[in-house]
Amino acid sequence: MKKTLITTALLALLGGGAPLAFAQADHDAHHGGASAPADANAKLAEGTVKKIDKSAGKLTIAHGPLESLGMPAMTMVFRAAEPGMLDQVKAGDKIRFAVEKVGGALTVTSLEPAQ
Repeated sequence: MKKTLITTALLALLGGGAPLAFAQADHDAHHGGASAPADANAKLAEGTVKKIDKSAGKLTIAHGPLESLGMPAMTMVFRAAEPGMLDQVKAGDKIRFAVEKVGGALTVTSLEPAQ
């Protein structure tokens, strides 16, 4: 009981536990986090696979706007973050995907079949 009171008092002095929340967020970021944010799917763009170049590790996607990058709809070539991604799709597949700039190149970091 005494330990609980001391812990509660310390948390109150430290701002109601906010530093602990920041420490947890920093810890999760460092380790990749245990779960994706609730709005992770909101960041996925939609597109159609036009071409796959396994030897180059790239795929061509006709996509809608990429809001995270401020890009309008167009068809373009992206690098695949993992070679195995290219085995998950074929030309003509409708997909939902995430793109990030990795090492200066636009890279598909995740993809899934469109529903």
